[in-house]
Amino acid sequence: MDLEKRPDGQVGQPVTPAHPAAPAQAEGCLAVAIRIPVRIVVLLLVVPVRLVWDALAVCGQFLYRNALRPVGRGIGAVLTWLGKAVFVWPWVALWRYVLVPVGKALGRLGRMLFVVPLAWLYARVLTPIGHGIAWLGRVLLVIPAAWLYAHVLRPLGHGLGVALVWLGKAVFVWPWVGLWRYVVVPVGIGIAWLVRTLVVVPVVWLYEAVLTPLGHGVATLFRWIFVVPVVALWRWVLAPVGRAIAVVAREIGDAFGHAWRIAGHISLVVGRFLGTLLRWIFVEPVRWAYRSVLTPIGHVVRDAVWRPAAAAARSVRRTTRLALTSARNSVRQARADVRRMLFGTPQPVARREPDTPETRTLGSSTTALMKD
Repeated sequence: MDLEKRPDGQVGQPVTPAHPAAPAQAEGCLAVAIRIPVRIVVLLLVVPVRLVWDALAVCGQFLYRNALRPVGRGIGAVLTWLGKAVFVWPWVALWRYVLVPVGKALGRLGRMLFVVPLAWLYARVLTPIGHGIAWLGRVLLVIPAAWLYAHVLRPLGHGLGVALVWLGKAVFVWPWVGLWRYVVVPVGIGIAWLVRTLVVVPVVWLYEAVLTPLGHGVATLFRWIFVVPVVALWRWVLAPVGRAIAVVAREIGDAFGHAWRIAGHISLVVGRFLGTLLRWIFVEPVRWAYRSVLTPIGHVVRDAVWRPAAAAARSVRRTTRLALTSARNSVRQARADVRRMLFGTPQPVARREPDTPETRTLGSSTTALMKD
């Protein structure tokens, strides 16, 4: 059926669609028949789930932002401080104030006990001895050995090498080359001709004249007995059923995706409505009461009651402090007068040390026995 609307004057000509059309299988009668009912049913099932999901997500974000994240940060800071106090700072202090000074001291001690004496021994004793031994070895061994190699061993080695090469070829190379060329190669060619004549030609004839027609017949029989029924079953039964199942599954999946998006929009609208409703029911009245009622009342209470009461309390506290100080001084003076009347005026006690801070000299006495 041609469902495309054709412009005037182009009744018999096909119209190229603006967008590539979906496959015919995806837009068949089955897909069109099940799309709307499936989407309606899935939408009714998904909307409550999406509302619950969005509510849980909002609660989880609020809980994470206002409770879990601050608590986690505090616990992390405490654990970090405890970890540093237990595992970092003691080892840093041990390294900085114990191991490093001890290592430096041991390094200086080892240098003074081992490095300096060994360096002096190497520079003053072993180096001259080594130079002398090297000179003796060169004079006694290297120079005679070089002369012997240059004038005796090298010419003798050249002659022996030439002789050994000729002898090796005569013993190991030329006999085997002749054996391969005049014995093994002709015998191998004869054996290959016999094998081709007696084995390969009959086998090729048997394959071409007997096995190939027999294989063709078995393959044709197997094809009509097994392959053709299986192909027919797949083409006329399984493939249509599979396409129908795929169309149903695809439409259900698309319906779930479409319903989830629609439920998201519905959830957003419901959430905004509830937020606006809560704002107008609770937040705005509380804000209006705070701004219009509580703030003026608080200012009046602060200016008319709290500040005068605080000033009066400060004046009373200051007066009470002065009265207590005066009463304490009066009690102290009365106690001193009573002690003076009962026991008299206390006499100064002679002290072993002079009252005036004078410097001791050889001519002055600071004890009771030596005073004038």
